[in-house]
Amino acid sequence: MMQQKDTEELEEALTEVQDVRDYFAANADEFTKRSFAEELARLLTARHLTKARVVKDSGLDRTYAYHIFDGTKARPSREKVLALALAMQLTPKETQHLLYYAHQPRLYARSVWDGIIYHALEHGKSVIETNLLIAELHAGPLLR
Repeated sequence: MMQQKDTEELEEALTEVQDVRDYFAANADEFTKRSFAEELARLLTARHLTKARVVKDSGLDRTYAYHIFDGTKARPSREKVLALALAMQLTPKETQHLLYYAHQPRLYARSVWDGIIYHALEHGKSVIETNLLIAELHAGPLLR
C-alpha cells in the first residue's frame, strides 16, 4: 500500500497524541518495511526509468551498482546513494527518503557539501555537473 500521509503529517500526529499506542494503532498502514533495493525498484517504476540508464548516469561501477539494485549491497555509502539519486533526477525530498532506506544521514543544509548536493537535486543536475560544481567550490568529490 502506498503511503497516504507524508512524514510531516505523521510528526504532527505524534506530537498531538496523548498515548503513543493510539498513534501506532491509527497509523499502522503508514509504516513501511521496504528494503533499500525495494525502494529503488519503486522509484524506478514511478519515474519510468531503467536500471541500465540509472547505472550509466550514476558514474558507479556497473557491477557494484547492480549489486545495490539487487540487494546484495544492502547499505551502500551515502555518496553512492546520492549518485543514484542524481542519476534518477530525484527531488531533495525523495532523496531524503532514499537516504532513510539506505540507513544514511539526511542532507543537512548547514553543510557546504550537502548544500551543493541539495541544490543539484533541486535543479536537476547530473552527477558530472554536480562533481564540477563541488570541485569549483573545493568541497570534495561526490565519487572517488
